[in-house]
Amino acid sequence: MKIGVSVFANERTAKPDLMFRRVEELGFDALIVPEHAIIPVKHRTPYPAGGGEIPDWYSHMPDPFVLLGIAAAVTSRIKLMTGICLVPEHNPLVLAKEVATVDYFSGGRMWFGIGAGWLADETEIMGVEFAKRWPVTREYIRAMKELWTKDEASFEGKYVKFPAVRSYPKPAQKPHPPVLIGANGGAKGPQRVLRDVVEIGDGWMPLRLKPAQLTEQLAILKKMCADAGRDFSKIDITMFRPFEHDDIKRTFEEYEAAGCHRIVVGTEALYRRGVALEPATWRKELEDLARRYLV
Repeated sequence: MKIGVSVFANERTAKPDLMFRRVEELGFDALIVPEHAIIPVKHRTPYPAGGGEIPDWYSHMPDPFVLLGIAAAVTSRIKLMTGICLVPEHNPLVLAKEVATVDYFSGGRMWFGIGAGWLADETEIMGVEFAKRWPVTREYIRAMKELWTKDEASFEGKYVKFPAVRSYPKPAQKPHPPVLIGANGGAKGPQRVLRDVVEIGDGWMPLRLKPAQLTEQLAILKKMCADAGRDFSKIDITMFRPFEHDDIKRTFEEYEAAGCHRIVVGTEALYRRGVALEPATWRKELEDLARRYLV
């Protein structure tokens, strides 16, 4: 089982370059960074994990592509992932440039985890109608693929239009960095998300599904891939924050049997206390993660 680690670096933590270098030295497969550009002081959308106020650390997330640029400069092997990038909050031409730049200068290590967001207030402040966030995301990704793969790219859509343009560098990975759909499906269930994986994705990154749930949903995805002529075996499955047994090997066995390729873990102190990876504690926290999960 491949193990990635989600690192919440910010102005309160240890320096990101030190942490990113150590994450690679410890042997993790992937480094994942999150995104929230802003958090409204007053919001009508409740925090999904707690049903109320959004934790303060959500408002302390640096730009993910700046962080991944730092990571690219101090590492040589580890995958560099967004987990997740809130695509509709970006200009797609600029976002395509950012992804391609990280991929090119990291030697082809960028993995593009994407989503559309759960915080309606944030989405609307950033200029997108919340109900349209996924249609916007799908179209932006299609437009970005044109920019990544063509010397002269143009696009004519409902939400983004541009004439023939040149945009370099192109990604080192061909045809482009893997696009992983980071969503579970919400109230509408997984069907729409799984269709997105088939239609615009190279992988799926659900959050906290149990192995039995993952098995059931991957069976649906496998059939969708067959119907669409996609090779299911090439779809990457990455699970965020799995349900764990005390015996971590048993956890890995159950998720691997369900079809999972990678598990993403993080520092639980962040969820319990709102702080993690502080200058005095970061090294021990990362090494504790490695001792538990890199078995």
